[in-house]
Amino acid sequence: MGFISRLVNRVKGDQPAATTPDGPNIITRDHHGISRRDISDNALKVLYRLKDAGYQGFLVGGGVRDILLGKQPKDFDIATDAHPEQVHKLFRNSILIGRRFRLVHVRFGREIIEVATFRASHHASENSNQAKQAENGMLLRDNVYGTVDDDAMRRDFTINAMYYNINGFTIHDFAGGIEDIEKRSIRIIGDPQARYREDPVRMLRAIRFAAKLDFVIDPATAEPMHTLGHLLEPIPAARMFEEILKLLLSGNGEQTYYLLRDYDLFKFLFPATDAAIESDITEDFQVEDFVILALRNSDERIAQGKSVTPAYLLAALLWHPLQQKLAQIRNMPPIPAMHQAAQDVILQQVKYTSIPRRFSTPMKEIWDMQLRLPRRHGSRAAELVDNKRFRAAYDFILLREAGGEDLENLGEWWTEYQFASGERREQMTKDLGKAAPKKRVPKKPKENEDG
Repeated sequence: MGFISRLVNRVKGDQPAATTPDGPNIITRDHHGISRRDISDNALKVLYRLKDAGYQGFLVGGGVRDILLGKQPKDFDIATDAHPEQVHKLFRNSILIGRRFRLVHVRFGREIIEVATFRASHHASENSNQAKQAENGMLLRDNVYGTVDDDAMRRDFTINAMYYNINGFTIHDFAGGIEDIEKRSIRIIGDPQARYREDPVRMLRAIRFAAKLDFVIDPATAEPMHTLGHLLEPIPAARMFEEILKLLLSGNGEQTYYLLRDYDLFKFLFPATDAAIESDITEDFQVEDFVILALRNSDERIAQGKSVTPAYLLAALLWHPLQQKLAQIRNMPPIPAMHQAAQDVILQQVKYTSIPRRFSTPMKEIWDMQLRLPRRHGSRAAELVDNKRFRAAYDFILLREAGGEDLENLGEWWTEYQFASGERREQMTKDLGKAAPKKRVPKKPKENEDG
């Protein structure tokens, strides 16, 4: 029996852990496996300073969940009854951020500990400066402060509504998160439709957690997602871009893609790519296969500890919409046509997810190099190898070939060229001319001047 199973049995048993009337299951230190050794030293510093100042402080959300699952948390977030300004005064190394959600970031070098004040229901205040909700139900501002009990019920999923208290080293489980971890289930707190209307990004979070943790989405939680994808359309493009990074560049991109397609949400993130997949009539390769292969390669690189860049993955996701746009451009040389098509595709995409220039520029350069890499005669090959985008463009060539495109062994040629000696490189470029001799056009016979 695994740790979580034993923990669930203890919670269900006659002497599980202390419980409070209409409150959380309070799981004592001897009934759970979380140790302070599992928690960031900097997070502990914040928790203890809050405690010493007379405030409540809990480690919350993913930090508690991941430790219980035997994983290393990526972040350690803290919830407190101290208001943001009070937290800010306690930590000189902190900054206040956010308008929709007022938060404090406490900086320790590269590590940031996020501290949030307990929130109550947005209905608890008539003050529009604290809470504001659109007619469609979406929360526009949400800074109504409450108790830890209020805060737990405001969390999105049950597995994120567990609070670790250093004052007694207990876990407070407010919504049955321990049991849902045992069932490997993603279950939203409250009415799914209402919670998605408050914040449609919760649908994407459900998918991200399911892919990351290898959990299933509870049927009642999943059912509205098939019809509420349109609620994502008004979400600011900058926020959507951040969600895209979390969804596709966290090491579970391929599984995330399958879930996004299953729940009809992918088309609200990459509509042009989705349309290319749906209309695909190619014989030699499939658009969807190319997308999956790109995501799989990114997942493998992350698993190997290698770097990944959003520019490369976005270039792959938008490659076939780019090809469709190129096919519509007439009477323009290839490279200017590529530039025009790239501009059009990116302008269309940023209506849904922003693409910062630091990523859109490399994307366009990777695409541009797809036209330049086949032109490798003479000194061009040496110049291309020295191009700062060569490696990414070369990898992209390999990806296209792996996806079924016939590029006449272009990837193999460049693979050999990179590791060849200077003499061999020179010979390879000379051989290109021999391999494909120009067709000789027969001369017209001269007309007889005498007629």
